[in-house]
Amino acid sequence: MQKPDYVDFDPASRHVRLDPHEPAFVQDPYPAYAFFHAQCPVFFWEDFGLWCLAGYEAVNRTFRDRRFGRERPGGYMASVAAKGERTHLADFDRAEAGSMLELEPPVHTRLRTLVNRAFVSRQVERLRPRAERLAHELIDGFEANGEADLIATFATPIPATIIAEMMGVPAETGPQLVAWSNDMVRMYMHAPTRETEDQANRSAGEFAAFIRHHAEERRRKPGDDLLSVLTAAHESGEKLSEDELVSSAILLLNAGHEATVHQTGNAIRTLLSLYEPAAFISSDEAVAATVEECLRYDAPLHMFTRYAYEEIELVPGTVLQPGEQVALLLGAANNDPAAFDAPRSFNPSRQDQKNVSFGAGIHFCIGAPLARLEMQAALKVLLERLPNLRLSEQPHYRDIYHFHGLERLVCRW
Repeated sequence: MQKPDYVDFDPASRHVRLDPHEPAFVQDPYPAYAFFHAQCPVFFWEDFGLWCLAGYEAVNRTFRDRRFGRERPGGYMASVAAKGERTHLADFDRAEAGSMLELEPPVHTRLRTLVNRAFVSRQVERLRPRAERLAHELIDGFEANGEADLIATFATPIPATIIAEMMGVPAETGPQLVAWSNDMVRMYMHAPTRETEDQANRSAGEFAAFIRHHAEERRRKPGDDLLSVLTAAHESGEKLSEDELVSSAILLLNAGHEATVHQTGNAIRTLLSLYEPAAFISSDEAVAATVEECLRYDAPLHMFTRYAYEEIELVPGTVLQPGEQVALLLGAANNDPAAFDAPRSFNPSRQDQKNVSFGAGIHFCIGAPLARLEMQAALKVLLERLPNLRLSEQPHYRDIYHFHGLERLVCRW
């Protein structure tokens, strides 16, 4: 496999230099991933300072290996304090510290159990008519224009509206929730600037105040929404602290739309590059298979990290020490030729469908059934309503590795 020009690789040390902001990599990371699979499926990415796993089996196994975890050794606040002065991130850190995404059992189990019931498949399936109706309403709003940016007008409002309604906050606040979320997730990009950090902290503080306001309303008038569930758990004095309530609500609202927006946009782009995209939605089964292949083919999340809790040998001669992180490259794992036949061929009928886009193990994405349903509804309605849909311009991916999504998706019909 030919090495991309922007990749520097030392085979003796397994060290790679690859600027994650390199335009060619941002727009198409898959040639680099193919090189990693062929030459160094385990490598040290100098730009991030992390050992990385690119192979499907290694990523899938590590997700499930209890010697690794999301919780920082010593706790979130002690870990960030060790990085130096960051009082300018106090609100952001407070929101992150109580997130179930950053915790391990038994706290993780307690928090996840509180909200899990709302996201099981049989509960989520009840939302399908709502998702399809919302997709129709959005298309009604822009169909006559003949052209639209489908990220802003379609891919974003569907998951943002549904998760707001599930949480019990006003659906019309969706754009503000998305703006706060976008500011916060920029903290996960490579080398965020001080301006990015300050904006993330402001948004985290405003988001937290928003949650506390609506939680207070739920104390006076509880409903059957997720925020009422979290508020009741806090009121019990045993299951949820106030910080955990706020962190859990922010996580659910952020995770409830962020990746789904990216994946819906990526999926539409992929399908519009293929011959007769409507053929991929000929039946409910075809729609479901198409969504699974979209999740594998061009995933919305390309890097997720784990901490080692003991000495672990990644490859002979390379030992990860307790407290060190390893990066799992989901986009690479989903395109591993050792796990998938012709991985860069889009094939919804493939028999080796086993993507890791939602993770695995105890941190498997709690919202996976909802994300799948929303994407199925969105693609089906969009391609049925606008059978002549086509790209107006070449879409470009945002420079925000490890998230992988389009800046805009301008289409006409």
